[in-house]
Amino acid sequence: MSHDNQNDLELSFGEAISELEAILRRIEAEETDIDELAGQLKRATGLLDLCRGKIRKAETEVNQIVADLEIAETADAADAADSVEGAGEPETETEES
Repeated sequence: MSHDNQNDLELSFGEAISELEAILRRIEAEETDIDELAGQLKRATGLLDLCRGKIRKAETEVNQIVADLEIAETADAADAADSVEGAGEPETETEES
């Protein structure tokens, strides 16, 4: 992995978006020299990939948290149902003669 790629991994999502916006502003304002355009577009593509990866990772983590919460709620509901069922039935003793 190149040094630039390593530095990109350390960028936050917000930093990457800010840099993308700056590149876009320079291109739209025609401030980017034609000799720099390909490099700027390559950088923008790398930043987009980084952002997409961070979004996918966050989505996976959120989905896992939601799934864990649903499992916990189901277990709590089952425990509550067991408690209610057990409380409503009187215990009976059988006598042997």
